Amino acid sequence: MSKILLVSMMAVLTFVAAGCGQDRGAEEATGGTTGGTTQEETTEGAQVQSTPELQAAANSYEEYLVDETKGFAEGTQRFTDAVIAGDVEGAKELYAPTRVHWERIEPIAASLGDLDPEIDAREGDVPEEDWGGFHRIEKALWEENSTDGQEEHARELMKDVEALRGKVGGLELEPSDPVVGSIELLNEVSADKITGEEERYSHTDLYSIAANIEGSETAFESLRPVLTEEDPKLVEEIEGRFDALYDTLQPYREGDGWVPYTKLDEGERRELSQSVDALAEPLSRIGQVLQA
Repeated sequence: MSKILLVSMMAVLTFVAAGCGQDRGAEEATGGTTGGTTQEETTEGAQVQSTPELQAAANSYEEYLVDETKGFAEGTQRFTDAVIAGDVEGAKELYAPTRVHWERIEPIAASLGDLDPEIDAREGDVPEEDWGGFHRIEKALWEENSTDGQEEHARELMKDVEALRGKVGGLELEPSDPVVGSIELLNEVSADKITGEEERYSHTDLYSIAANIEGSETAFESLRPVLTEEDPKLVEEIEGRFDALYDTLQPYREGDGWVPYTKLDEGERRELSQSVDALAEPLSRIGQVLQA
């Protein structure tokens, strides 16, 4: 992954602390990957050092990305098969569990060329004639209760996911990537999930929110050995905030999945957002701890 790409992803860390949306046009940023305790320091502070221990963390995170992409491709195959077969209920059942794999790795996956809008664009993100992917099929399934006209979109989606799998398999992550992944996944929650706009037809937002958090935790866990040596109190604080966030989510569990997001009132959504922000703050200090 290029230095420029890493910096563009780190540039959105300031929005996490503020609870704001991310700017997907940040690719023009230049410089090194950074971290810190204030919004300015997050993007302009010291660079994350490169050590054998941090490279081992990056390698561990890379394996996770590959495994999740494999699961995503396999789930998408089952989902698109159901769509092509006209199995509306089967496709509905597969939709959210399949997307869990995408949401766990979204910042890295979304950085790989044009595959993000091809796979995950929402209505209005791209011109109508170019709109495809999961959310176009989602609209048909839940608003029209039909798969009519979605066969080609399903085939294109499967093609794009296979392309993603190939690109992720060829990644060589740098030591700063797990730092980026841990915070950027929480930014996805703050920017795109809390509002309920992401899964606006199926209302399966809690699947996506939980998956973003799980992916963030995995990135953090890859860094734990190094962080424990450098700042055990920070590790303890982050662990506590993850536990608190999972406790906030727990009441909305329903079997192996989650209740529709429409069941959460404004106060419950605010509580969830505050819990996400509370975790994002100590995570944003990881870069400072690992600075060169």
